[in-house]
Amino acid sequence: MNYYSENTIVYLDGKFIAATEAKVDLYTQSLHYGYSVFEGIRSYRTVTGETKIFKAHEHYSRLRISADALNIPFDYTVEQLIDATYQLLEQNNLQEAYIRPLVYSPANMGFNKNTESHLLIAVWEMPLFFGEKLLRVKTSSFERPNPKAFKIHAKAAGHYVNSILASQEAKADGYDEALLLDSKGNVAEGTGANVFYEKDRVLYTPAEGNILAGITRATVIDLCHEFDIPVVEKFFKPEEIRGADSCFYCRTAAEIVGLESLDDVPFKLKWEGSLGYVLQKTYSNLIREHKHAQTTFILDRDSVELAEVETNHDAAKLVGTTTSNVVMTQPLTGTKS
Repeated sequence: MNYYSENTIVYLDGKFIAATEAKVDLYTQSLHYGYSVFEGIRSYRTVTGETKIFKAHEHYSRLRISADALNIPFDYTVEQLIDATYQLLEQNNLQEAYIRPLVYSPANMGFNKNTESHLLIAVWEMPLFFGEKLLRVKTSSFERPNPKAFKIHAKAAGHYVNSILASQEAKADGYDEALLLDSKGNVAEGTGANVFYEKDRVLYTPAEGNILAGITRATVIDLCHEFDIPVVEKFFKPEEIRGADSCFYCRTAAEIVGLESLDDVPFKLKWEGSLGYVLQKTYSNLIREHKHAQTTFILDRDSVELAEVETNHDAAKLVGTTTSNVVMTQPLTGTKS
């Protein structure tokens, strides 16, 4: 994959420069020790043709939190970074883009604290990280790093060696991705992705404590609250996921992607009949600000019927229901109807 060309512009230390002219000191702690923090952000072309960065404030606020957690100097405001990113997207003529801010260290081959840092923001076109097909996942032999050993709430570059090893192991064994447990044998997360599973029309996701509680995860939980979908945060073993009704991963780079199986045990529901499918479609409308769309779905024990309509239509006429079904209709603007 080509991330840049001779025409690509990056934002480096407060200046817009050609990517081909950007330089990094080979003696930085970040290159040798993985001592840097970053974010993964996406921008979208909305239904009105505007360019919008999804959850920009949340992402850049977390970047500051990560830098503070690792004692990396951080001299920019969230507003400055958002403004610079919109300018960068415009200069690269991009609307649907992946955005990578990186805060890294100057030359320093010791372990002493730095008094300054460097900031890079790069943008490029990137397909969904996990693709669009359902994933075959295996439980990894690698564990999520112990929270007593790392500041695991920080999005630090060095932490992702763990994800790379787990992902490579899974692919070498013929799977698409991996699921990592914590040191107590509880489910933690995927390779840089949070996980939800469905059982009896309730969603479950690992509680905070040994995960990076992602911004997409928070968005999914917010959508569940809007649609009155029960969601439970708790600690649980992988046996609870195997053979559940459905399961999905979520992360900014991948959005929401369904799982076909865990450790060769398939999930019971077809993806199109799962709560994850409903949330996937709703999330897709949300990020592109399809404000006039309405999601209507009917739940029963075995399936979900989903319809998206304009708000000036009578959604109730689109679905045939019985008293045994649960009908949920909500607009996608964040306000219950």
